[in-house]
Amino acid sequence: MAAAFEPHALGLARRWRRMRKNELARQIGVTAAAVSQYELGQARPSAAVLARLALALSVPAEFFGSGFPTPTTPGHAHFRSLRATSQAERDQAEAFGEVAWRVVEVIGRHLRLPALRLPHLDLPDPVRAKDIRAAALAAREAFDLDTGPVPHVVRLLEAYGVIVLDLPDVSERVDAFSHWYGQRPFVFLNPAKNDKARSRMDAAHELGHLLLHHDAEPGSQILEREATAFASELLAPSTVLAEELPTRLDFDRLHELKRRWGISLKALVYRSHDLGIYRDHTYRRGMALLAQWGYPEPGDLGPREQPALLGNATELLHQQRITTGSLAVSAGLPPALAQTVINAATERVPDLRLTLM
Repeated sequence: MAAAFEPHALGLARRWRRMRKNELARQIGVTAAAVSQYELGQARPSAAVLARLALALSVPAEFFGSGFPTPTTPGHAHFRSLRATSQAERDQAEAFGEVAWRVVEVIGRHLRLPALRLPHLDLPDPVRAKDIRAAALAAREAFDLDTGPVPHVVRLLEAYGVIVLDLPDVSERVDAFSHWYGQRPFVFLNPAKNDKARSRMDAAHELGHLLLHHDAEPGSQILEREATAFASELLAPSTVLAEELPTRLDFDRLHELKRRWGISLKALVYRSHDLGIYRDHTYRRGMALLAQWGYPEPGDLGPREQPALLGNATELLHQQRITTGSLAVSAGLPPALAQTVINAATERVPDLRLTLM
């Protein structure tokens, strides 16, 4: 029998690899019922079966008995596109989050990562639009922001103790999501749409879920609208933005505001209507023009916002001769998977390419 086996770790590896129980059972030569029993802790695999499990799921055998407890995950993950994603896609994304949590826990044994300092915000019941705006302004005050644009939303989250990662090798339909693993909240962004305004809105939206929807059941369109309203106000306070928006549909001015605030033209047209600056017909005309121009919309803002915390942390560890391989061993992960986590939280800079004429 295997010396150590944690049932939860088997389910974690299987969800990350998006493998059904019957497919895994076929590969390792047991029944699907046996796989279920392994995951429920009703039976333990033999050493031979454990080796086949490790091979089929591309993890070391130590992954199944590394001593990592199941992280506490209060509440449920908030997915931006819950209805558009399959359960398997969500399971894989959440499994990646738990894998990332293992790496963060190991790094935290060597470095003191930024402390979690998110403000505590409560919404009244029922929630009104002014309550969301007030919550966003309270958050800006807690984050010591002035009335101008947020310089870098992802860096703000990382500085206040949130772990931010890009989602690797998952469906493009998994747009963004947030979840607690252990004592820290994690925010996951999909890098497929390389758009700076989009990345800022996604990060602010997930922050809204973390601050406003502690115990709420995800999937409600009401919660999604609240998180979007919070993000919009956090990125550009209404009282300031209203003074700067053009009173007519002037895209030259809207482009200037897009560059200033780091939000999309579509968001600016929507906010202009929401604040009563544009009448219905002006709003519809603006949205129709944006639809004609397609995606990505005009006015590229440059590279999307990217996380950097774990990449910077591992650089410091490398200076102390603590390698990614040793982190992987401590986390019970294959080195390639540990590197995938680190890459997902490392800022990518464009390569400079020179050609001979």
